[in-house]
Amino acid sequence: MDLIESLFYMIWRGIAIGILISAPMGPVGILCIQRTLDKGRRPGFYTGVGAAISDLFYCLLTGFGLSFIQEFLEHNQNVIQLVGSAVLIGFGIYLFKKNPASSLKPAVRPEPVSPKKNILGGFLFTFSNPLILFLIIGLFARFNFPVPEVKFYHYIIGFLAIFTGAVAWWWMVTFAIDKVRAHFNLRSMWLINRIIGTIILLFAIVGIVTGITNLIS
Repeated sequence: MDLIESLFYMIWRGIAIGILISAPMGPVGILCIQRTLDKGRRPGFYTGVGAAISDLFYCLLTGFGLSFIQEFLEHNQNVIQLVGSAVLIGFGIYLFKKNPASSLKPAVRPEPVSPKKNILGGFLFTFSNPLILFLIIGLFARFNFPVPEVKFYHYIIGFLAIFTGAVAWWWMVTFAIDKVRAHFNLRSMWLINRIIGTIILLFAIVGIVTGITNLIS
């Protein structure tokens, strides 16, 4: 395989890996949808970008074999899972009790979108699940990524392709959700908040039970 062929190989497979890592609808996906419905596309998309940054971080750990960090995450994954689940519980309760009518109250100045806040939220939600390492390892093995014996810049381009694929996924998700956003009234938004809050609480409860069970066993 020559350098140009391997470069093309890493780009398209990197994009595919980025999409497949992001596609499972976990807590961050639910959060992304809720923010898009509640506040518009930009907050939802920024949340997805934060998740993509976290995915890229885990991909770099896997790709470059930073075993000491991987071991730390794997040995402490139950504690990290418990902390992440506690955060999910707080957000789920907040969302369950949130009144969508409050966002329609006129304000003297419109509340600006905070990219940093939304990106950080998406990053932390995704980072709190170190089990994603096993999904990444499986995808890397399935797609034979990264290709051995290539130039270092091929690795950089390959990992940028993963980030591009993940961001593209969240761009498509928020685009689709934003298109149907206008069809939701206050009652439907209230119901969606309740449903999404309940789903996030269930994710959190499962995470806490799993974390405690693993710590005890």
